[in-house]
Amino acid sequence: MSQQPPIRSTASPPARPDASMSLLNNVMDHSLDDGYAEAAARRDAEEGGLPRTLRAKLGLAAGLVLAAVVVTVGAAQARIAAPVVAKERDELINRVDTETSRADALEKSVDKLRKDVGDRQRAALRNHGGDQGALVALLAGATEVHGPGVKLVVDDAKDTESGGGGGPRENSDFSDTGRVRDRDVQRVVNGLWESGAEAIAINGQRLTALSAIRAAGDAILVDNRPLVPPYTLLAVGNAKKLSTAFLDSADGQYLHSLKDNFGIRTSISDRDEVRLPAAPSLIVRIAEPRTAGTGTGAGQGTADTGKGTS
Repeated sequence: MSQQPPIRSTASPPARPDASMSLLNNVMDHSLDDGYAEAAARRDAEEGGLPRTLRAKLGLAAGLVLAAVVVTVGAAQARIAAPVVAKERDELINRVDTETSRADALEKSVDKLRKDVGDRQRAALRNHGGDQGALVALLAGATEVHGPGVKLVVDDAKDTESGGGGGPRENSDFSDTGRVRDRDVQRVVNGLWESGAEAIAINGQRLTALSAIRAAGDAILVDNRPLVPPYTLLAVGNAKKLSTAFLDSADGQYLHSLKDNFGIRTSISDRDEVRLPAAPSLIVRIAEPRTAGTGTGAGQGTADTGKGTS
Protein backbone atom coordinates (compact mmCIF):
# COMPACT_ATOMS: atom_id res chain seq x y z
CA MET A 1 0.00 0.00 0.00
CA SER A 2 1.59 3.27 -1.08
CA GLN A 3 2.00 6.19 1.42
CA GLN A 4 0.67 9.61 0.29
CA PRO A 5 2.74 12.72 0.91
CA PRO A 6 1.42 15.16 3.55
CA ILE A 7 -0.70 17.95 2.26
CA ARG A 8 0.71 21.44 2.97
CA SER A 9 -1.66 24.20 4.00
CA THR A 10 -1.55 27.29 1.82
CA ALA A 11 -3.36 29.50 4.35
CA SER A 12 -1.48 32.72 5.35
CA PRO A 13 -0.14 32.96 8.93
CA PRO A 14 -2.20 35.01 11.41
CA ALA A 15 -1.44 38.79 11.51
CA ARG A 16 0.52 40.30 14.41
CA PRO A 17 -1.54 42.17 16.93
CA ASP A 18 0.57 45.31 16.45
CA ALA A 19 0.60 45.13 12.67
CA SER A 20 -1.68 48.14 12.46
CA MET A 21 0.77 50.22 14.55
CA SER A 22 3.76 49.99 12.25
CA LEU A 23 4.30 53.77 12.27
CA LEU A 24 4.50 53.90 16.07
CA ASN A 25 6.81 50.88 16.10
CA ASN A 26 9.11 52.56 13.59
CA VAL A 27 9.21 55.73 15.74
CA MET A 28 10.01 53.70 18.86
CA ASP A 29 12.68 51.64 17.14
CA HIS A 30 14.31 54.66 15.46
CA SER A 31 13.94 57.48 18.01
CA LEU A 32 16.89 59.36 16.49
CA ASP A 33 16.54 60.57 12.95
CA ASP A 34 18.97 59.03 10.52
CA GLY A 35 20.50 62.40 9.70
CA TYR A 36 21.11 63.19 13.38
CA ALA A 37 22.55 59.71 13.99
CA GLU A 38 24.95 60.13 11.05
CA ALA A 39 26.05 63.57 12.30
CA ALA A 40 26.66 62.22 15.82
CA ALA A 41 28.71 59.36 14.46
CA ARG A 42 30.78 61.74 12.29
CA ARG A 43 31.43 64.06 15.29
CA ASP A 44 32.59 61.12 17.41
CA ALA A 45 34.97 60.09 14.63
CA GLU A 46 36.43 63.60 14.33
CA GLU A 47 36.99 63.91 18.12
CA GLY A 48 38.90 60.69 18.15
CA GLY A 49 36.32 58.88 20.17
CA LEU A 50 36.96 60.59 23.51
CA PRO A 51 34.70 59.29 26.25
CA ARG A 52 31.79 61.51 27.20
CA THR A 53 33.00 61.83 30.81
CA LEU A 54 36.39 63.11 29.65
CA ARG A 55 34.80 65.72 27.40
CA ALA A 56 32.62 66.88 30.28
CA LYS A 57 35.65 67.21 32.54
CA LEU A 58 37.54 69.17 29.89
CA GLY A 59 34.55 71.54 29.45
CA LEU A 60 34.29 72.10 33.21
CA ALA A 61 38.01 72.80 33.44
CA ALA A 62 37.78 75.31 30.59
CA GLY A 63 34.86 77.06 32.32
CA LEU A 64 36.78 77.28 35.59
CA VAL A 65 39.82 78.70 33.83
CA LEU A 66 37.65 81.31 32.09
CA ALA A 67 35.99 82.30 35.40
CA ALA A 68 39.37 82.63 37.08
CA VAL A 69 40.58 84.87 34.27
CA VAL A 70 37.50 87.11 34.60
CA VAL A 71 37.91 87.41 38.39
CA THR A 72 41.61 88.18 38.05
CA VAL A 73 41.00 90.88 35.45
CA GLY A 74 38.23 92.42 37.58
CA ALA A 75 40.46 92.49 40.66
CA ALA A 76 43.27 94.07 38.68
CA GLN A 77 40.94 96.78 37.33
CA ALA A 78 39.56 97.46 40.82
CA ARG A 79 43.08 97.81 42.17
CA ILE A 80 43.95 100.25 39.41
CA ALA A 81 40.76 102.30 39.96
CA ALA A 82 41.04 102.36 43.80
CA PRO A 83 43.44 105.33 43.98
CA VAL A 84 41.20 107.33 41.63
CA VAL A 85 38.11 106.66 43.76
CA ALA A 86 39.97 107.50 46.97
CA LYS A 87 41.21 110.75 45.43
CA GLU A 88 37.71 111.76 44.34
CA ARG A 89 36.39 110.96 47.83
CA ASP A 90 39.07 113.07 49.47
CA GLU A 91 38.31 115.95 47.12
CA LEU A 92 34.61 115.73 47.97
CA ILE A 93 35.34 115.71 51.70
CA ASN A 94 37.62 118.73 51.33
CA ARG A 95 34.95 120.57 49.35
CA VAL A 96 32.33 119.85 52.03
CA ASP A 97 34.69 121.03 54.78
CA THR A 98 35.48 124.21 52.85
CA GLU A 99 31.82 125.06 52.24
CA THR A 100 30.98 124.28 55.86
CA SER A 101 33.69 126.64 57.08
CA ARG A 102 32.42 129.32 54.70
CA ALA A 103 28.85 128.88 55.94
CA ASP A 104 30.05 129.15 59.55
CA ALA A 105 31.91 132.34 58.75
CA LEU A 106 28.83 133.83 57.06
CA GLU A 107 26.69 132.87 60.01
CA LYS A 108 29.07 134.63 62.39
CA SER A 109 29.01 137.68 60.15
CA VAL A 110 25.20 137.67 60.17
CA ASP A 111 25.15 137.42 63.96
CA LYS A 112 27.58 140.31 64.24
CA LEU A 113 25.55 142.47 61.87
CA ARG A 114 22.33 141.56 63.65
CA LYS A 115 23.86 142.57 66.99
CA ASP A 116 25.09 145.84 65.52
CA VAL A 117 21.63 146.61 64.12
CA GLY A 118 20.04 145.77 67.45
CA ASP A 119 22.46 148.05 69.32
CA ARG A 120 21.72 150.90 66.93
CA GLN A 121 17.98 150.39 67.28
CA ARG A 122 18.18 150.37 71.06
CA ALA A 123 20.33 153.50 71.02
CA ALA A 124 17.77 155.19 68.79
CA LEU A 125 15.00 154.29 71.20
CA ARG A 126 16.93 155.68 74.14
CA ASN A 127 17.90 158.87 72.33
CA HIS A 128 14.43 159.66 71.02
CA GLY A 129 12.73 158.69 74.24
CA GLY A 130 14.10 161.69 76.12
CA ASP A 131 13.47 161.38 79.84
CA GLN A 132 11.36 158.30 79.12
CA GLY A 133 14.09 156.59 77.11
CA ALA A 134 14.49 153.73 79.59
CA LEU A 135 10.72 153.19 79.70
CA VAL A 136 10.49 153.25 75.92
CA ALA A 137 13.29 150.71 75.65
CA LEU A 138 11.58 148.54 78.26
CA LEU A 139 8.20 148.59 76.53
CA ALA A 140 9.80 147.97 73.14
CA GLY A 141 11.74 144.98 74.48
CA ALA A 142 15.01 146.59 73.46
CA THR A 143 16.84 145.79 76.71
CA GLU A 144 17.11 142.89 79.08
CA VAL A 145 14.89 143.10 82.14
CA HIS A 146 15.25 141.64 85.62
CA GLY A 147 13.36 142.12 88.83
CA PRO A 148 10.53 140.66 90.91
CA GLY A 149 7.66 139.03 89.10
CA VAL A 150 5.67 135.85 88.60
CA LYS A 151 6.18 132.53 86.88
CA LEU A 152 3.13 131.02 85.21
CA VAL A 153 3.33 127.53 83.69
CA VAL A 154 0.59 126.25 81.37
CA ASP A 155 0.75 122.66 80.08
CA ASP A 156 -1.42 120.20 78.17
CA ALA A 157 -3.62 117.78 80.07
CA LYS A 158 -2.13 114.38 80.83
CA ASP A 159 -4.76 112.72 78.64
CA THR A 160 -5.16 115.15 75.78
CA GLU A 161 -7.89 113.02 74.17
CA SER A 162 -10.35 113.46 77.01
CA GLY A 163 -12.40 116.50 77.85
CA GLY A 164 -15.43 117.37 79.87
CA GLY A 165 -18.63 118.86 78.58
CA GLY A 166 -19.41 122.55 78.76
CA GLY A 167 -16.91 125.18 79.68
CA PRO A 168 -15.28 127.75 77.43
CA ARG A 169 -14.72 125.23 74.62
CA GLU A 170 -18.16 123.65 74.35
CA ASN A 171 -18.55 125.08 70.80
CA SER A 172 -14.94 124.51 69.87
CA ASP A 173 -14.02 122.91 66.58
CA PHE A 174 -11.07 121.17 68.24
CA SER A 175 -11.64 117.53 69.10
CA ASP A 176 -8.61 117.51 71.40
CA THR A 177 -9.80 119.94 74.06
CA GLY A 178 -7.08 118.98 76.54
CA ARG A 179 -4.38 120.68 74.47
CA VAL A 180 -3.29 124.26 75.04
CA ARG A 181 -4.20 126.41 72.02
CA ASP A 182 -2.85 129.67 70.72
CA ARG A 183 -5.96 131.56 71.81
CA ASP A 184 -5.44 130.27 75.36
CA VAL A 185 -1.94 131.70 75.41
CA GLN A 186 -3.24 134.94 73.91
CA ARG A 187 -5.76 135.36 76.74
CA VAL A 188 -3.19 134.54 79.40
CA VAL A 189 -0.73 137.09 77.99
CA ASN A 190 -3.39 139.76 77.71
CA GLY A 191 -4.46 139.03 81.27
CA LEU A 192 -0.91 139.48 82.53
CA TRP A 193 -0.53 142.79 80.68
CA GLU A 194 -3.84 143.99 82.09
CA SER A 195 -2.85 142.90 85.59
CA GLY A 196 0.21 145.15 85.57
CA ALA A 197 3.04 143.17 83.96
CA GLU A 198 5.87 145.40 82.73
CA ALA A 199 7.54 142.77 80.53
CA ILE A 200 6.65 139.22 79.51
CA ALA A 201 8.52 136.34 77.93
CA ILE A 202 7.24 132.92 76.83
CA ASN A 203 9.76 130.07 76.87
CA GLY A 204 12.53 132.67 76.65
CA GLN A 205 10.86 134.55 73.77
CA ARG A 206 10.42 138.22 74.70
CA LEU A 207 7.09 139.78 73.78
CA THR A 208 6.77 143.28 72.39
CA ALA A 209 3.95 145.42 71.04
CA LEU A 210 4.54 143.81 67.65
CA SER A 211 4.57 140.21 68.86
CA ALA A 212 2.06 137.78 67.42
CA ILE A 213 0.87 134.50 68.90
CA ARG A 214 -0.53 132.19 66.26
CA ALA A 215 -1.03 128.52 65.53
CA ALA A 216 0.43 126.31 62.81
CA GLY A 217 -1.24 122.93 63.08
CA ASP A 218 -0.74 121.78 66.66
CA ALA A 219 2.24 124.09 67.20
CA ILE A 220 2.03 127.52 68.81
CA LEU A 221 4.16 130.21 67.17
CA VAL A 222 5.42 133.33 68.89
CA ASP A 223 6.85 135.73 66.33
CA ASN A 224 6.99 132.78 63.90
CA ARG A 225 9.09 130.71 66.30
CA PRO A 226 7.53 127.40 67.38
CA LEU A 227 7.16 126.67 71.07
CA VAL A 228 6.68 123.34 72.78
CA PRO A 229 4.80 122.67 76.02
CA PRO A 230 5.01 123.32 78.87
CA TYR A 231 4.63 127.05 78.21
CA THR A 232 6.50 129.04 80.84
CA LEU A 233 5.52 132.69 81.08
CA LEU A 234 7.76 135.04 83.06
CA ALA A 235 6.35 138.47 83.87
CA VAL A 236 8.17 141.33 85.59
CA GLY A 237 6.15 143.41 88.02
CA ASN A 238 4.96 143.62 91.61
CA ALA A 239 4.80 139.91 92.36
CA LYS A 240 1.98 139.89 94.94
CA LYS A 241 -0.25 142.38 93.15
CA LEU A 242 0.43 140.87 89.75
CA SER A 243 -0.45 137.29 90.71
CA THR A 244 -3.54 138.33 92.70
CA ALA A 245 -4.81 140.65 89.98
CA PHE A 246 -4.33 138.00 87.29
CA LEU A 247 -6.11 135.24 89.22
CA ASP A 248 -9.06 137.57 89.87
CA SER A 249 -9.28 138.76 86.26
CA ALA A 250 -11.54 137.32 83.60
CA ASP A 251 -8.55 135.76 81.86
CA GLY A 252 -7.40 134.16 85.10
CA GLN A 253 -10.88 132.70 85.58
CA TYR A 254 -10.77 131.46 81.99
CA LEU A 255 -7.54 129.61 82.70
CA HIS A 256 -9.04 128.17 85.88
CA SER A 257 -12.05 126.96 83.88
CA LEU A 258 -9.75 125.21 81.41
CA LYS A 259 -8.13 123.42 84.31
CA ASP A 260 -11.45 122.27 85.80
CA ASN A 261 -13.13 121.25 82.54
CA PHE A 262 -10.27 119.86 80.46
CA GLY A 263 -7.48 119.02 82.87
CA ILE A 264 -5.04 121.62 81.51
CA ARG A 265 -2.29 121.94 84.09
CA THR A 266 -1.39 125.39 85.41
CA SER A 267 0.70 126.77 88.23
CA ILE A 268 1.62 130.30 89.24
CA SER A 269 4.23 131.38 91.77
CA ASP A 270 5.79 134.64 92.96
CA ARG A 271 9.47 135.17 92.27
CA ASP A 272 11.89 137.60 93.85
CA GLU A 273 13.97 137.72 90.69
CA VAL A 274 13.14 136.87 87.10
CA ARG A 275 15.24 137.66 84.05
CA LEU A 276 13.89 138.33 80.60
CA PRO A 277 16.08 138.59 77.49
CA ALA A 278 15.85 141.40 74.97
CA ALA A 279 13.71 140.87 71.92
CA PRO A 280 15.72 139.17 69.13
CA SER A 281 14.73 141.75 66.52
CA LEU A 282 13.11 145.16 66.56
CA ILE A 283 11.44 147.36 63.99
CA VAL A 284 11.84 151.03 64.83
CA ARG A 285 8.92 153.08 63.55
CA ILE A 286 8.41 156.80 64.09
CA ALA A 287 5.62 159.31 63.47
CA GLU A 288 6.18 162.42 61.41
CA PRO A 289 3.81 165.40 61.04
CA ARG A 290 2.38 165.96 57.61
CA THR A 291 3.11 169.20 55.86
CA ALA A 292 0.42 171.50 54.53
CA GLY A 293 -1.23 170.31 51.35
CA THR A 294 -0.59 166.60 51.83
CA GLY A 295 -4.25 165.84 52.33
CA THR A 296 -5.01 166.13 56.04
CA GLY A 297 -3.94 169.65 56.81
CA ALA A 298 -0.96 171.08 58.65
CA GLY A 299 -0.20 169.98 62.11
CA GLN A 300 -1.95 166.65 61.84
CA GLY A 301 0.40 163.73 62.19
CA THR A 302 0.25 160.17 61.06
CA ALA A 303 2.11 157.25 62.46
CA ASP A 304 2.78 153.68 61.52
CA THR A 305 1.69 152.34 64.84
CA GLY A 306 2.73 148.82 64.12
CA LYS A 307 0.35 147.52 66.72
CA GLY A 308 0.12 143.80 66.93
CA THR A 309 -2.31 141.59 68.76
CA SER A 310 -1.20 138.94 71.08
